[in-house]
Amino acid sequence: MYLLPKPKKIENGQGSYEIRWNTVITIDEALSENGCVYAGILQECIRNRAGIDCAVVRGEKREGDIFLTLTPSCDAQEYQMHIAQDGLVIAGGDGAAVLYGVQTLCQIIAQCGGVLGCMEITDAPDMRCRGYFLDETRGRVLTLPYLKKVVDRLARYKINQFQLYVEHTYLFRDLTEMWRDDTPLTAEDILELDAYCRRLHIELVPALASFGHLYTLLSTRSYGELCERSDSWKSSFSFWDRMDHHTINTTDERALPLIKSMLAEYGALFTSDQFNICADETFDLGCEKSRGTAQQIGTEQMYIDYLKELCGFLDSRGKRVQFFGDIICRKPELISQLPQGTVCLTWGYAPEQSVDSCRAMAQAGAVQYLCPGVGGWNQWINLIENSYRNIVRMCGYGREYHAEGILNTDWGDFGHINHPEFSVPGMIYGAAFSWNQEEIGFDEINRQISRLEYGDVTEQAVEIMTKMPAHVLFGWRDTVVYYEQTARGHVLDNEELIPKLFLEDADAADAKVRQADQALCGLVTQMKRAAVSMDMQSREIAGLAELAAEAVRIWNEVGASIVHEKQDRALGQDEAFALAGRLERWFMAYKKQWRSVGREGDLHHIAGIVFWYADRLRRR
Repeated sequence: MYLLPKPKKIENGQGSYEIRWNTVITIDEALSENGCVYAGILQECIRNRAGIDCAVVRGEKREGDIFLTLTPSCDAQEYQMHIAQDGLVIAGGDGAAVLYGVQTLCQIIAQCGGVLGCMEITDAPDMRCRGYFLDETRGRVLTLPYLKKVVDRLARYKINQFQLYVEHTYLFRDLTEMWRDDTPLTAEDILELDAYCRRLHIELVPALASFGHLYTLLSTRSYGELCERSDSWKSSFSFWDRMDHHTINTTDERALPLIKSMLAEYGALFTSDQFNICADETFDLGCEKSRGTAQQIGTEQMYIDYLKELCGFLDSRGKRVQFFGDIICRKPELISQLPQGTVCLTWGYAPEQSVDSCRAMAQAGAVQYLCPGVGGWNQWINLIENSYRNIVRMCGYGREYHAEGILNTDWGDFGHINHPEFSVPGMIYGAAFSWNQEEIGFDEINRQISRLEYGDVTEQAVEIMTKMPAHVLFGWRDTVVYYEQTARGHVLDNEELIPKLFLEDADAADAKVRQADQALCGLVTQMKRAAVSMDMQSREIAGLAELAAEAVRIWNEVGASIVHEKQDRALGQDEAFALAGRLERWFMAYKKQWRSVGREGDLHHIAGIVFWYADRLRRR
């Protein structure tokens, strides 16, 4: 039997407990009103997995009941489950613990139906804070119903913090020019999502760009002058520039009042007493308008002075600040200048991520969350194996250096093209390894996720997805970079940005494309065969995987066509026109899929790139 996260202690007993037609789920009167939420989750699971409709009552336990209760013998988030022939008891140190026990029981029922082996489970997390960070600004703006689906999944795997990253995709009341060309979240969306999270013991934490990554705000005529670089609003849209530039000029007296007003308006929507101000990748700090100040005191002091202002402001409003630590890690001793308890989000996404930043911040006395990633940015399908290795390593560092929590990140660089469902394995890795330090091998945990998340009795679904990215030859980053260099004239002085496919002979490129195409078609066929063995509601992953594989196949061919052109061996008109049509038909299906879970967001920017390549193939 598979359980994720893996409980700390399981002792199997004799005999079994049967859920019967007259079994009652009883909520102890000591539980808060959320007890009805936990009972409802369990009731639905039993109905769907065992075919039995159990009644729910509040009161004292009777023989044969499933009893949900609190116990002083458990700490917060710790639960005990006792399955005996005459009844089943879940007792927790607090409401969250009871919910976690219910989620474990649901996984057991999903595999055993209505006949459960007798056992004792004692369980508690290694990390007090286990978070998931979702980029809701650079590409996809997910709909409220889909965000609730994400929250349900977080609760299923015992994640207790959720952050939605926003730059310009919240409808600030006075910043109409910033969001007028987008489909932003509203105050009602946030308030409803916050309430939905609370009932599942998930803290919804605001995450708002407040220093770097202010591309859209600082590209407006209203606020462009506050950008460190001049004439920010005069350049056309660029995915690359959005990642690289647009740091606010901290020496402009208008900057702090503007950012503080944004923090105040956005933060008021959340019941959390925390606020992630991000403050990462301030690449342009001190480079132009504030150069004089940088020469006097240094960019590091400029950085920390600005952070102190924001921390003090939020502290006065009862908020504890979190911020990404990529800048401060260069000079860890600066952490002492920030209010005590400020959380440094120490991030790193490499499969073999170094421990250096984590260790340095720990030695400087920082309170830390360790932040790995699910490996989806710039990918049609997430780099699942890379994310596994990264997450296992960072969770290990977190325990070694006594981090307060883990915040698993799902970024959306260059338009968040990957469907959010492809981030689920990485999400579950973060949940599993922040809860229990016992390492589960890559192949083994993928089998478990295939069974638990997708109901896949073949246990192959995740393994198939992990193999697809290996066949990308002309990836989305290559696609964007070549487009911005060629169509927009952006100069990117970095040899590493040259697509590897462009270094091939045309014949060699064609051979690689054919080989990748064959492999991808084989993987899609495997996924379709596995789909029949999945839960009905999970089978959509097969269709998502096929469309993502088709994206890889088409863009590989588009890249190869450019190789041919560069070597004066351009495709014939019929072949080029056929590829353009195939690209456009795929994109129509992709748009439908995008809109099924999200608002328009950056879809129009992605469309502009797709159509440019289609027109280029037709030599327009």
